Amino acid sequence: MTTEKIIGFRRRAAILAVVFAVLVFTVLVFAGPAAAQFEFDTRDVTKSGTTAAEFLRIPVGARATAMGGALTAMADDGTSIYWNPAGLANASGAFRVEYADWLAEINFGFISVVLPTSFGTIGVGVTSMTTQEMDVTTVDAQDGTGQKFDAASYAISLSYGRALTDRFSLGATVKVITERIWNSSATGFAFDIGTLFVTPFAGIRLGAAILNFGTKMQISGDDLLIRVDIDPNSRGNNNSNRAHLSTDEFDLPLTMRVGLAGEVFQSDRTRLTLSVEALNPNNSKQYVNMGAELGFLNDLVMIRAGYAELFLDNNLRSVTMGAGLKYRFQALTFIFDYSYEVQKYFADVNRFALSIHF
Repeated sequence: MTTEKIIGFRRRAAILAVVFAVLVFTVLVFAGPAAAQFEFDTRDVTKSGTTAAEFLRIPVGARATAMGGALTAMADDGTSIYWNPAGLANASGAFRVEYADWLAEINFGFISVVLPTSFGTIGVGVTSMTTQEMDVTTVDAQDGTGQKFDAASYAISLSYGRALTDRFSLGATVKVITERIWNSSATGFAFDIGTLFVTPFAGIRLGAAILNFGTKMQISGDDLLIRVDIDPNSRGNNNSNRAHLSTDEFDLPLTMRVGLAGEVFQSDRTRLTLSVEALNPNNSKQYVNMGAELGFLNDLVMIRAGYAELFLDNNLRSVTMGAGLKYRFQALTFIFDYSYEVQKYFADVNRFALSIHF
C-alpha cells in the first residue's frame, strides 16, 4: 500500500468517525431530554403497538438487513423503494425477489422491478406478509369450531427517482396498503419522500427519507357483525338484531431516517464501506442502525455485518450478518444475497434474495 493510499484511508476514516460521533451525539441530545421528561410520570408507557400496518417496519433486502438496516444513504437498487426512493436514480434495470421465514412461522416476501427511463427511474414493488391457516376459537369452543382463518398484509408501491445534479437525487413513493384477517380488512394510502446527496468530503453520502406519511386505517368486515338484544331487561324483545362493531382508526408507522455512508478504504479490487443512520419513528423511541460491507474482486464477493436498534430499550433485533455473490453472464448480472438476523424472543431470521440486472 502506497503512502498516498494510507493517507487517504486515514482521512476517510477520520471523517466518518467525526460524522458518526456528531450523528450519535445529536440523537442522544434530542432523545435524552424527551426520555427524562417522562421518567417519573409515564415510565412504563411506550408507543409500541399504537399504529396499524406494523409490517411496513419489517426491513426489506438481504443486503440491508445484513448491515443492520443502515441503507438509507446506500440504497441503489430495487430495495430503494423501501429505504429511500431517491436511490432509484442510481439503480440499473433489475428484477428482484426475496423471501424470509419471519417470526412465528410468518412468511415475508418482497418483489420489485426497476426500469430506468430518459426522464428518471421508475420502480414497482410488492411487499407481502402472510400467515398459515389457524383454528377459529371462541369462548364456548376453546379447542376450535372446526373453521380455519388466516391473515395477510400487502403494500403495493410505485416509486420514482431522479438525479437533479451529479450530486443530488430526489425520489418519492406512493403506496396502497391492505391488511386482512379472515373476513375483515383495512385499506390505507401512504407517501414516501427521500433525498440523497454525495458530499465533497471523500465521497461520503448523506441520505434522508420520510416514510409512511398517509391516511389512518380502520378495519371493517363481516366479522364485526354481531347479534344483540338492544334492551336485555325487557321481555319479548327481538334478541337477534344485527349490529356492526366499530373499531378505532390508527395511524401508519411514520418514520424519519437520516443516514451517512462512505468508503473508508478503496483500491482497484477491494473496498470497505461503513454506514450509520438514526431513526425517529412515531411508534417507538429513537435508535441507531449501523453496518459495514466489505467487497472483494470488484464486488464479486461481499461480506456484511451490522447492529440494529442501538440505544433502543428492550430492542428486539441486534447482531446481523450476511454475504453476497455477484455473477455476470453476458448482458445480465445475477446477485445472490443472504442475511442472518439475531432475534431476542423468537427464532433468528434467515433471508434470501435474488436480483437480475439487465
